[in-house]
Amino acid sequence: MQLSKFSGKQPSSQLFMITRRLFSAGAAKEYDLAVIGGGPGGYVAAIKAGQRGLKTICIEKRGSLGGTCLNVGCIPSKALLNATHKYHEAQHQFKDLGIIIKDVSMDFGQLMKQKDKTVVGLTSGIEFLFKKNKVDYSKGYGKFTSANEIEVDLVAGGTERIKAKNVIIATGSEPSPLPGNTIPIDEKYVVSSTGALALDKIPKKMVVIGGGVIGLEMGSVYARLGTEVTVVEFMDRICPSMDVEVTT
Repeated sequence: MQLSKFSGKQPSSQLFMITRRLFSAGAAKEYDLAVIGGGPGGYVAAIKAGQRGLKTICIEKRGSLGGTCLNVGCIPSKALLNATHKYHEAQHQFKDLGIIIKDVSMDFGQLMKQKDKTVVGLTSGIEFLFKKNKVDYSKGYGKFTSANEIEVDLVAGGTERIKAKNVIIATGSEPSPLPGNTIPIDEKYVVSSTGALALDKIPKKMVVIGGGVIGLEMGSVYARLGTEVTVVEFMDRICPSMDVEVTT
């Protein structure tokens, strides 16, 4: 209703932004429970709440449920580990079983497509469980505007407001940069564990900083593909948080 006073007096882009802001600032949707984060903690809590009869919504900024584990962690890394393990066996161990295969090669693009297909299958399965248990799903970045109100910047554009009697914060984790950000992660030459899952070609050499589980998994994947891998670990052994008997 206040748009008339801007007509002909404001640039069209500014008028559009004002219009968008007015229309996106509608009444808040009300819920018994809002879960911020759609990872293994968040989506399980949301489904359980839905099963108990609570009106529930889950907010996830990635636009894909499952959190780090399903999207850029356990599942894609295990898909790559499994495939490269079979590749390594075909190259080096099948002959011991009397199976002779000549000129074994890796289609790296297809390897990545199969990894992505695995991820999509599992994340879409969670969306099905949301629908089955009447859990609403908001794809966007949620931020508190009060103790019980959340504004969501939607992935598709615009915003929506949510009011919930109860809120669960399950925002998960992100890759840690090097101290002081002395070497920025560009996901091309200096990559995080997330970037290592989505390289467009097999690197000739790779230095893995950190001999923990994630670093060793990614190092193993690319070593099997022919990359010269060097692991750098600050502690006196790899996987220092695990039992000595396992890591030595």
